[in-house]
Amino acid sequence: MSSKNETEAFYQKLKIQLEDTTEFPALYMYKFIVPSEEEKIVQVHQVFNNMGAVINTKKSSKGTYTSVTINVNMKSATAIIEKYKEVSVVEGIISL
Repeated sequence: MSSKNETEAFYQKLKIQLEDTTEFPALYMYKFIVPSEEEKIVQVHQVFNNMGAVINTKKSSKGTYTSVTINVNMKSATAIIEKYKEVSVVEGIISL
């Protein structure tokens, strides 16, 4: 996302879509692509620590990137978006 306004607009749209299509609490799946550096993968893990999340990782064929899939029960659309914002500080992360 290029600007703060675009980012906020994206999150607002996502919140509306989640509230329209999901009954909370609900199991939600996050997918991220992270540079294959241990510290960055650990940062993502820490965001979901103590939440009962099931976290799976898979390195790319060249080992440059790691796919991180997280399944976790979330209480609301707002809680889902807060987690996206928390992981956004990880340098090089891509949210899918």
